Parts: sequence; structure tokens; C-alpha cells
Amino acid sequence: MTIWTSDTLKTKAREIGFDVCRVTTVVDAWAASDRLKQFVSAGYHGQMGWMEETLERRSHPQAMWPDARSAVVLGVNYGPDHDPLQVLDQADKAVISVYAKGKDYHDLLKKRLKRLAREFAAAHDCQVKVFVDTAPLMEKPLAAKSGLGWQGKHTNLVSREFGSWLFLGVMLTELELVSDAPETDHCGSCRACLDVCPTDAFPAPYKLDARRCISYLTIEHDGAIPVEFRTAMGNRIYGCDDCLAVCPWNKFAETTSELKFAASEVTDAPDLGTLSRLSDEAFREAYSGSPIKRIKRHRFIRNVLIAMGNSGEERFVPDIVRLLDDKAPIVRGMAAWALRQLDPNRFETEKNQRVLNETDAEVRAEWQGNAD
Repeated sequence: MTIWTSDTLKTKAREIGFDVCRVTTVVDAWAASDRLKQFVSAGYHGQMGWMEETLERRSHPQAMWPDARSAVVLGVNYGPDHDPLQVLDQADKAVISVYAKGKDYHDLLKKRLKRLAREFAAAHDCQVKVFVDTAPLMEKPLAAKSGLGWQGKHTNLVSREFGSWLFLGVMLTELELVSDAPETDHCGSCRACLDVCPTDAFPAPYKLDARRCISYLTIEHDGAIPVEFRTAMGNRIYGCDDCLAVCPWNKFAETTSELKFAASEVTDAPDLGTLSRLSDEAFREAYSGSPIKRIKRHRFIRNVLIAMGNSGEERFVPDIVRLLDDKAPIVRGMAAWALRQLDPNRFETEKNQRVLNETDAEVRAEWQGNAD
């Protein structure tokens, strides 16, 4: 049996396709547990009830697996080849978060993690478990503890080498491995990420209120998006990269070489009108293999309609009017709101014809102008 050195482990990880690999112990206490409990206690998790349900398991790696002794934290660079904020000025185009422009990273990371885990377990005759961010394991605190980066004031991981653009995966092992030194915080007095947030989602540095975050609102939030956030969403229809993109450490980041992360026609600033015409079947086909598919068409079109309402583009009015008859109440409601923004006169005409026959209370509230 050949025991891998730390250098061997990191070399293997790079051969498999990871851009960075670090190691940390998981046998000690960590402050991340208290921060998580404070986050949930404050209600900052919003509708993500699974965070509360898995709170204890999520609180420490050994709560997930008592035999775990070390964590191998791995990263894949997904750095964009352009400034993600530049599309915000193209009001008729959809802004989609960089992480979702290509194929679903979960699949790619999991495949590579499993390969590394198989080879590591075979070499050491030991047990291992792998995690991507669908499991109740806090990767970002582990990454900071391992020296891969630090959690910035926006709570996301920042790397001196890769900036804001790293996908994370973790391999837990029952072996005691030599730990790398943790990274220190290099944010200093910078407030760029806090000040750029269009919805004021940061109640304080290093604290996020997900209920106000556009990424949460467009992806995790079910139902109508609160009126107070709609204008601030602009043309962001899936996620938001503002706080990531303005980080000064991105000047050191390189564009990803991973072809599976490349944008496609339906993710690279697509036309809002074109997106609004997607049927259920067309939506599933267009976003097959993409993380976007999981929010389903009704939430997706909800987001598109808000962007259309914010666009100032009257050419979208026919598409919006067509969606007033959509089978999904959330789509009908957002279509009413968008129509009010772009064509108040047409809104009044449609309101008089439709409001009394509308069976959904939330849609009626949109017509009547008293939605929350």
C-alpha cells in the first residue's frame, strides 16, 4: 500500500480536473456552527425550511459523519470571460448568474469527487464520503479553514488566486491528514460588495438576509416576489452576481478553461421576449442539464415578467398580454404587474375585463394594486 503525501493528493486532484485542493481537520469546534444558528434564528433563511430541518447535521462535519477526521476541500474555477455586470445596462436582455450559464456544476464536481474518492480509498483502505452543496455540509467555512480562501463580507468565499469564482466540493475521510494553514481575512476596509447590493441584503458585514437577496428571490422563493424588490431586480432573472463581481480580488482571477461552463444561446444575455414564449416543454428542453431547470417554468417566467416590466420596452406588451391567460397563477399575477409598468392604459382595459373573473386571490391583488 502506497500512502499518499499531501503533494500526491493535490497532484491527483489536479490531474482529475480540480484547480485547487486543501486539507483541514474536522475534529475541533468551529464558529461556523454558531453563525449558522444565528442566521436561522433571525429568520434570514426565508422559505429554505430545509436549513432549519438539517440545522444539527449541518452544524459540524462530524454531525454528518461521526468517524470523519479530515476534510479535503476542492475547487473548480468558473471565472467568466467578461464583466457579469455589463448586461445590466441592456434592459431587454436577461441577466443569468455566471454559475448557471453552462451545464450543472453539481454533476461535474460529483463525478470528479467520486473518482478522487475511489482512488484515495483504494490507496489507503479507508472510508470516505463526498459532498457537493446539495448535502447539509458547510463547504465555505471548511474552505476557509483549509486555506483555500476566506469568507468575505458578502459571506461568499474569496480566493487570492481565483477571486469569487470557485465551485466547491468536499471529501471527508476517517484518516488524520496533515492540515494546511487557514487563510486570513483580506477584505480590510473594503465595502464594495455591501454597497453594490441592489436590495440591501446585508444587515451588517459578514451577514446576509437571504429574504432580501435577488439570488434567493429568483431561485428559492416560491410565489410572488414582494413588490418592494421587483424594481431593484432589474433584468436579473436567475441569480445575482453583483456582490461577487465587484470584489477587487477578481483582478487576479483567470477565465475558466472548463468548456462545460460555457454559456449557451439561452443563457448568454437572451432576449426577454423570446424567453417569455417558452412553453413547459420548450423550457425543459432549453435548460436540460442546467441548474435553471430546477426552478421550473412558472418561477422562471415570473422572473422574466418582472424583468420585462422593468425594461421600459413597449414591444414586450403583446407577450405580456398573452401571459395574462397563463395556467399558472404566479405567471398571470406577474404579467398584470409588468403590464402596469409598461402600458398603464392597456392595464386598465385588461383589468376591467379580467379582475372579476380571476379565481386566484393573489392575482386579483396584483390587478387591484394591493399586492404585498
